[in-house]
Amino acid sequence: MSDRVPPHPDHHTDPHPERPGSAGEHVLQDALGTTSRAERFYDDQVCDRLVPSMQEFVGRMTMAFVATADAHGECDSTLRAGPPGFLRVLDDRHVAWPEYRGNGVMASLGNITENPHVGLLMVDFTDDLIGLHVNGAARIVDDAQLRSEHPDLPRETAPGRRADVWVEVTVEEAYIHCRKHIPRMVPMGRRRAWGTDDARRKGGDHFGVAAVRRAAAESAVPAAEQGETAHAGDPRAAERAAAGASSGE
Repeated sequence: MSDRVPPHPDHHTDPHPERPGSAGEHVLQDALGTTSRAERFYDDQVCDRLVPSMQEFVGRMTMAFVATADAHGECDSTLRAGPPGFLRVLDDRHVAWPEYRGNGVMASLGNITENPHVGLLMVDFTDDLIGLHVNGAARIVDDAQLRSEHPDLPRETAPGRRADVWVEVTVEEAYIHCRKHIPRMVPMGRRRAWGTDDARRKGGDHFGVAAVRRAAAESAVPAAEQGETAHAGDPRAAERAAAGASSGE
């Protein structure tokens, strides 16, 4: 670590507790000489609510990246997607999105039950080439409860799909993500298989993990060696090898 970077800043000794952000970022701003730039950004761009232009931006997004962490700080990031409007601006301090039946792991929701802090990143890759960060505290809400509080919620937030539960975020920070490194993308038509259980449409064993483990279990080679040496370069090699053996090749 650089000599200029103090290890593990103590959040109880924040040098600038009046600023947005964490003690760690404030300590590093002082250590690396970026304090004045950071203060300009805080003053000019960081809000504690969604201004009207931010609300419009959220309302037309078709995806968001969601970051959560459990009580120990172990992190997870995921993608949520849907038609424009699936991210619902309830008011200038609250955003919600529907959660559907998925793989059953509940990584994000499980983290929220332990630690409500979440970070959202929404990016317009096609038109404005700009991003919006929203950080805040999340809660999990039953569909019926949120509808009782907000009767204007659509019954279907994606074709043929209704939410099991919703995640509602109370906005604590909202700020821009600059455009200089955002790539421009061109939308292509694609019929999405909303809610499908078809393994192929979901991506199946794209990275070959299940195939490697099956091959390891069926051979005398320890699983660690099978995964790290025999198929280190191509995790699908195990699946091809198993298919070749069964066909007599």
